[in-house]
Amino acid sequence: MSSHADATMLSPVDAAWLAMDRPGHSATITALLRVEGLTPACFRRFLENHWLGRHRFREMPVRHGATWRWERDPTFSLRHHAHIIMTPFSEQALQDWVSARLNEPLPDYRPRWCFWFLPQAEGGAALVLRIHHCYADGLSLIQLFESLTTRLPDHPTPPPPLDQTDRAARRCLDAGWQWLQDRIQLSETQRLQAAHPSRAAAGQLAQTGLRLVNELSQYLLAPEDSESALRPDLLGRRTCRWSESISLQQFRDLAEATGCTINDVLLSCVASAVRRHLVRHDGDVDLEEALLHAAVPVDIRGLLPEEARPGKGELGNLFGTVFVPLPVDADRPLERLYRIKHETRRLKQSWQPGISWGLMCSAGLLPKGWQQPLSDLFARKASAVVSNVAGTRETRYLAGCRVTDQMFWVPQAGDIGLGVSIVSYAGRVRFGVVADEAVLAEPMPFLNDCVAALNNRH
Repeated sequence: MSSHADATMLSPVDAAWLAMDRPGHSATITALLRVEGLTPACFRRFLENHWLGRHRFREMPVRHGATWRWERDPTFSLRHHAHIIMTPFSEQALQDWVSARLNEPLPDYRPRWCFWFLPQAEGGAALVLRIHHCYADGLSLIQLFESLTTRLPDHPTPPPPLDQTDRAARRCLDAGWQWLQDRIQLSETQRLQAAHPSRAAAGQLAQTGLRLVNELSQYLLAPEDSESALRPDLLGRRTCRWSESISLQQFRDLAEATGCTINDVLLSCVASAVRRHLVRHDGDVDLEEALLHAAVPVDIRGLLPEEARPGKGELGNLFGTVFVPLPVDADRPLERLYRIKHETRRLKQSWQPGISWGLMCSAGLLPKGWQQPLSDLFARKASAVVSNVAGTRETRYLAGCRVTDQMFWVPQAGDIGLGVSIVSYAGRVRFGVVADEAVLAEPMPFLNDCVAALNNRH
């Protein structure tokens, strides 16, 4: 094991994801790539020459008292993290197989990531990755994918960037402080004015301070979601499914025609599917009174000063969470869409993304016994996690082989038993759903409802 002096402290927000782990359910991202023509030998060379060029993947998080540190695995071997499965898989068998991997914990005595390569899967060779959220968020992984692949099959993969992750923890704290300064608008001049405030300066400071208190209290004191078929006692067994490939232009056309965003369209589809699920499975629910939210990740990199933003391909977690009300009482598609548009605009203009990120940082700094209540705070305020990540627009090549498809599934914190994700790639998208069996014994009907809502069939 590396010495204490050689180890690097996890940034507080990265460490917070370790606090999200529960017995039988870790905060792990699962991704699936289809790679045309990839062979086992090419797969191994890719991992040895490119994936492991990121030093972080040879390291694992290790607790030291109240903190976590990245430490080099003294017995690191690629065979612990890369598996080749030569069994033929139909599409249904592949979905069941990936679901089984979702329910297997990653060993905490090794770096917390693992690849499986299934060259005989129906529809093309499948490459499955599971990686703990403490390493990276979805956008970081998309950027990592871009840095590990090329635009043409004969282009050499660029070398990994200089490893600057040792500064990650310090920069994370600095960035958080800078964000607070920017949001509260305490420039150097204003701080001097605070010492000898004029009436106008004092009024501005009071106004911004009151807004911060108001936004924070609204975030912390927002009511919990209603009891519903989406919030039973969880069984701890999760199943994932994915939809057929859909043209991204279909999302764009609907978004442009209604003045909304692709994310608004996605949330509207989820709200429609949730409504139909409640009607089918929760006869006692009053749709007019039901309070249901989706926890939606929001990238906050744009809020940080340029010097504090991570470099391209650099790992880490830099997103906040907003809780978007799902209008399950609305029976018309356009009403659902416009209500979601209104709510997402309001939330993104608020300080909620930064406040939630700051609370995650705080959770990572707290003693272990105090982390649970703060992490549970997020889980009680939502019935589903809905994530939309903009993927690569053009076709990419991994080890010279064409990547034909990509998708991912998000982890759910605490007692949230439903996750919906969408990632675009080369002009196509897929819905992905992962659900605890107590919420959806078979997620495919829910997934079909999401797609049907996009096609304006309900």
